[in-house]
Amino acid sequence: MKVLVIGSGGREHAIVDACVRAGHEVLCTPGNPGIAEQARVLASAQDALALAELAAQEGADVVIVGPEAYLAAGVVDECERRGIPAFGPSQAASRLEGDKAWSKAFMVRHGIPTAQHQSFADLGAALTHAATRTPPIVVKDAGLKAGKGVTIAHTVAEAEAALRDIFTQAGAQAVIEDFMTGQEVSILALTDGERYALTPPSQDHKTIHEGDTGPMTGGMGVICPFPVTPEQMEVIRRDIVEKTLAGMRAEGTPFRGVLYAGLMLTPQGPKVVEFNARFGDPEAEAVLPLLESDLARHALDAAQGQLDPESVRFGGGASAVVILAAPGYPAEPQKGIPLTLPEPQEGAKVFHAGTAQKGGQLVSSGGRVLAVTGFGDTREQALTRAYALAERIGFEGAQLRRDIGFRIR
Repeated sequence: MKVLVIGSGGREHAIVDACVRAGHEVLCTPGNPGIAEQARVLASAQDALALAELAAQEGADVVIVGPEAYLAAGVVDECERRGIPAFGPSQAASRLEGDKAWSKAFMVRHGIPTAQHQSFADLGAALTHAATRTPPIVVKDAGLKAGKGVTIAHTVAEAEAALRDIFTQAGAQAVIEDFMTGQEVSILALTDGERYALTPPSQDHKTIHEGDTGPMTGGMGVICPFPVTPEQMEVIRRDIVEKTLAGMRAEGTPFRGVLYAGLMLTPQGPKVVEFNARFGDPEAEAVLPLLESDLARHALDAAQGQLDPESVRFGGGASAVVILAAPGYPAEPQKGIPLTLPEPQEGAKVFHAGTAQKGGQLVSSGGRVLAVTGFGDTREQALTRAYALAERIGFEGAQLRRDIGFRIR
């Protein structure tokens, strides 16, 4: 098959890698230097109409959309209008991620377990409510923020500051919710809107500093699989994944693509922290290398409403991702820093997340620059290989967490 992957980050590099491993011809736009080593990178305008036209011109058999902003812009809808199968939710269905206030209300309507919360379109009302809460208080920007629109406020003053920042934007909404305790875990469902297959559970590490301290980021590292009990998995399947898919069908916006369930394993059982409408990043860099079956075939089948969950196969063993981030990330990441990558290492791979070529030199071009993935029979072996390869990368001032997986060590 000819597969067009849309996006330019570490997630898209992992998607490209999975499709190439399955023997497909892979195109990507806008791509990055690492992706260019495995796929044909195409220059294109990045609006929905231009991308759908590109897919048609190239004769793509299936389009796989990576980032959430493209889904919210309606890329899948435009592809389908041209008869091109596209793996991802429609613009309407992607609201499950793009509007956290709507998403929370959806969960309430369909009895999906999540934190107690209230949503606000007015700063004054939000401040009044925050003043009544006992910290820690979770404050979320309801819009698309690439995983960084969340503040865990340890004082009412911190919550108020976060709310004031959110409401500097026109049309802003905020969600204030109770702080949940427990282990956080991500489970992704590949789905055609009705049938689904789950990936192994993984655990991201969201804050910039070790010990889960410092500002929130898009993710600084992952372990996969993360231990989840059979009882917890039954609740996740029955009360979260299946209720969500059924609810989306009932509301006239069936969800096809990747349903990302960010969960908290609370003492009362698994509850939804948030839904995303695509592969997580960096979860994709941990999960997809363990996929033994054909991602492009699954994407085509799901887009056509014909997914066979039994055909989706993940191998045993474990993976671990260590993110190398630019100095200054997440506030003001430095760009243009020269990067030197070592020769490939058995049991480990570098996925490009924020890189560019400048004068023949590979340089940083974003906040999270490289995702280093290790594989092994055990979690410890995967972590050892990931850190060993990360140490050999030339990247002055790189930020990385050295405690990935610490919660279950």
